[in-house]
Amino acid sequence: MLKLVVKWLLSASALLFVAYIYEGVEVRSFGAALLAAFVIGLLNTVVRPVLVVLTLPVTVITLGLFLFVINALMFWAASAVLDGFVVRNFVAALIGSLIYSVLGIVIESALESLFAKK
Repeated sequence: MLKLVVKWLLSASALLFVAYIYEGVEVRSFGAALLAAFVIGLLNTVVRPVLVVLTLPVTVITLGLFLFVINALMFWAASAVLDGFVVRNFVAALIGSLIYSVLGIVIESALESLFAKK
C-alpha cells in the first residue's frame, strides 16, 4: 500500500516536471497533478488494454510504434476530463506522454529497488 501511494506522489511530481520542461503540457497545481496522475493510471488500467487489443493489426504492421499513439491518446483523454491539466494538441500529448513514460520507468525501477523483498 505504501508503495502505491509513493508511486502516485512521484507520478504526480513527474507530471509537474513534464509541464515544467515542455510548454505543450500545463498543470495548474500539485492537486491537479495528483488527480491527473490518478486519471492517467485509471485510463491506462481500464481503457488502454481494450485499445491495444482492438488495434492489434495496426500495431503489428507498425512494429509496435502505434502503442505510442495509444499512450498519447490516454494522456490527451485525461486532459479532456480534467480542468487543471491541459494538453494543447495531439503532438503535445505524444511528446508529453513520451517524457512521462520515461519518468515512469525511472520511478518504477527506483521503487523496485527501494521496496525490494529481502
